[in-house]
Amino acid sequence: MHEHIDAVKTYVFVFVALLGLTALTTIVAEIDLGAFNVAVALLIAVIKMLLVALFFMHLRHSPVLTKVVVCGGMLWLGILMVLSMADFISRNWLPVPGK
Repeated sequence: MHEHIDAVKTYVFVFVALLGLTALTTIVAEIDLGAFNVAVALLIAVIKMLLVALFFMHLRHSPVLTKVVVCGGMLWLGILMVLSMADFISRNWLPVPGK
């Protein structure tokens, strides 16, 4: 088993990128983007998640099986989110008595 050791410069760069993305999240939260507020916030969150998983959790140096398990987890999360949004969107299809 090989142990991959990244340079401190790499970790500092990723840390600064995470700080910058956190600041960007705060700035975007103050700007009214209409329907795109949630999409932009989720995009920034996914980028931050990828940085943490790839560099701090060393996923990019992991064996293939670990990568498959992580991709399977992300696929399952996507399925759950799609099904939850389908349920949320379809709530107004039936009339509610008394309204």
